[in-house]
Parts: sequence; C-alpha cells; structure tokens
Amino acid sequence: MSMNALTATTRNFRYASRLLGLDAKLETSLLLPFREIKVECTFPKDDGSLKSHVGFRVQHDNARGPMKGGIRYHHKVDIDEVKALAQLMSWKTAVMNLPYGGAKGGIDCTPNELSKSELERLTRVFTQKLHDVIGTNLDVPAPDMGTNSQTMAWILDEYSKFHGYSPACVTGKPLELGGSLGRESATGHGVAISTEALLNDHGKSIKDSTFVIQGYGNVGSWAAKMIYEKGGKIVAVSDVTGAVKNPNGINILELSLHRGKGRKLSDFNGGETMDPNDLLFQECDVLIPCALGGVIDSYNAGDVKAKFIIEAANHPTDPEADEILYKRGVVILPDIYANAGGVTVSYFEWVQNIQGFMWEEEAVNRNLHKYMKQAFNDIKAMCHTHNCSLRMGAFALGLERVARATVLRGWECNGGEGGNGGKKEGHQWLRLRWMVKKKDEGLGMEFVYY
Repeated sequence: MSMNALTATTRNFRYASRLLGLDAKLETSLLLPFREIKVECTFPKDDGSLKSHVGFRVQHDNARGPMKGGIRYHHKVDIDEVKALAQLMSWKTAVMNLPYGGAKGGIDCTPNELSKSELERLTRVFTQKLHDVIGTNLDVPAPDMGTNSQTMAWILDEYSKFHGYSPACVTGKPLELGGSLGRESATGHGVAISTEALLNDHGKSIKDSTFVIQGYGNVGSWAAKMIYEKGGKIVAVSDVTGAVKNPNGINILELSLHRGKGRKLSDFNGGETMDPNDLLFQECDVLIPCALGGVIDSYNAGDVKAKFIIEAANHPTDPEADEILYKRGVVILPDIYANAGGVTVSYFEWVQNIQGFMWEEEAVNRNLHKYMKQAFNDIKAMCHTHNCSLRMGAFALGLERVARATVLRGWECNGGEGGNGGKKEGHQWLRLRWMVKKKDEGLGMEFVYY
C-alpha cells in the first residue's frame, strides 16, 4: 500500500533538514503551513438541484515571494494530499530559484461528471470563497489535474469582479487573456530537458535510450513528443483508457493524431495492447511516470527494470521504494525538479502580465532551458557537498533557500506561531543567523541566543 503523500513528503523534508543541520524550531516552522483553507462550494446544477463539493487551499510558505501552486479537480482530493503538494511547491519553486513560495488547492469532484456550465459555476463559487487570500502578490493559482486554461479564465474573471482586471492573479490562462506562449507544453518540455541533462551527466543521450511513459495526458504527451523528436525510442505508453507497447518504438506523431481524434489509446494500431498495470515493469532505460502519485512503492519497486526514473508526476515514488531503488543503482530524478517546467513558465507568464509585455515563444523556451539547466547544476553541487542522492540534493537545495530567506526576514520563535508573522510572546528569543561558509563542507548555521 502506498504511503500517505503528506507522510512521505514530510519524511523527505526531515531527511533534508538533518542533512543541513537545521535547528529543530526552525525545522518545525518551515514544515507548518502558513494557512489552511477549507470551504464548502454549493452551486446549482443544470437541472436546478443544488450540489456541494469541498474545496481546499493550503498556503505553505511565502518567505521567498507570493505563494504559487495549482488547483486540481479530482474525487480523491483531501486535505493531506493538498498539504503535501503545497509543501512540495515551496521546495520546487526554491529549487528553480523562482521568487515564489508554495501553495496548492483542490476540489473533491469528478470533472467529467459535471457539464461545462456546472464546472464554471463551481469554479466561480470557489473563487468567491478565496478571492481575499489569493492574488498577484499573495497567492497565484494555476492549472493542475482536472483543470485547464478555461478554468483559469473563470478564476480570472471572477477575481477581477472584486479586484479589477488582474491578469497576474492566475497563470495558465488562455493566450487571449494574457496567457504565455509555451505554457501548455511547459511541464512536458521541462521533463524532456531534465531527462536530457540527467542522461548526459551519465554519458548517455536521449537518442540512444528507450523510454516507457505512464500517463499520456498533457505532460506525458508533450514529453513523449519532445523525446521522440530528439530520437528517443518510446517502447510503451499508457493512459486511463489502456496501454500500448512496441519494442521497435511507437510512432508518437501517429499516436498524437490518433488521440487528437478522441480515440482510445488501447485502439491504437501502432503497437500491441497490454495491461496498464504492467507498464511500470517493462524493460527500458528510462521510466517516466506522469500520472498519479504513489505508483511505485515498497511492494513493486523490486520489479522496476528501468535504469533511470524521471518523476514527471508529483510524488510517484514512496520513500521506502526510493531506498530500494537507490540501493539497486536506479537513478531517480525527483519531482520537485523534473516537473518544474510548468511553474517556471507560469513565472514567465506572471512576469509578462506584470510588465504588460508578452514574449515570443522562442524567448520562453530559451529561458526555460536556462532555468532547468541551472537548477540541475545546483542540485548536482548540493549532492557533491552532502554526498547524497538527487532527491536529497534537491530537497536540501530547496529547503536551504527557503530557510535562508526565512531567517533573513527576521525569523523568531519561542511561543509564537512560527514561520512568517509569529507573535512575540515570552521574553527570550532565539534568533538564527545564516552563515555561508565558503568551504568544501558547504553551508552551516550559527545560533545566537539573546
């Protein structure tokens, strides 16, 4: 059974905290969310009856800038999942060195059971409940599982009714409403860039490697397209309708045309149908899970045959599975880096909206490549400093940057709420001064008591 996402994420956080040697009180402050919001979203259905769904928004940290994170519509959305994803966003934006904190939201609904007009009414009610605590300089939502650019357009319109036209209040919008060129493909594009960086670091290349992609949605399809264009051989893919394999390589252009006509993946004649449950265990060089979290756990990790795993999904590998695979020599590129292309181009969109000046797609893609490559180099440097895995290197990098920003802003504890804006209770205070030591051992902390 897969570990709870919040438990798994917190475990990785604590490992990284120990690696950095953070003070226990600062660690607790960084772990606790800034704000948790739970709202009841009641709206009229097309038949006139009332329907209600629970919505969540967890704002984890804002030490480095406005909080940032997607909104997902899925029937399994719950507060623990949203808290885990919000925390991951804090470390992800820091890993990419974006001036953001982390947040996440969701509604426990099944989108395909609602009409377009019902989805619009649900989204507008959700926005009405949140509009005072989101916005350009507070918390900037984006699309996620079950939502898209149309959803963001509704949020923008509803938010603007209260605050005036505010295109930078949300990203992932349609181009006509201030969206960015390259945003739709951004996460998949980032996956392809990060995959190439990892393979090159190991003396390999995309064109000499075989790939298996689980989840042929927006992220998986764009990643597959870009890997295919670079000469990679994709031997198996899956989505919610089924799975197809072809040891000689699947023609991704033909598959995209097939899926673009609304046809099922399982009906594609460019390969042999297979059980989607077996996809993770196919022979390949690189496995790219792009679907739900927790798909690789301690029970099936031993059956994974890939040499590299690129985590395009959020939290696809449990910590126990991570340890098993690490001991087997499987190299895992963690989600807080591998799927960060989306939030990076969301940042570019936010910047364009604030400036009132839109970029050409070539500029978006060029800057995405620059940010992804720099982040990979930063992670590798952290791995070298602490002699750790890529996951711990990425977590340590993100955590170190958030911790530094928190301390520089005047972090205080001992009776307060912790984090940003703790109340001054009691007479003794612990202040931590972050000291950057220009030595091989990397970063250290100096504790100063008053």
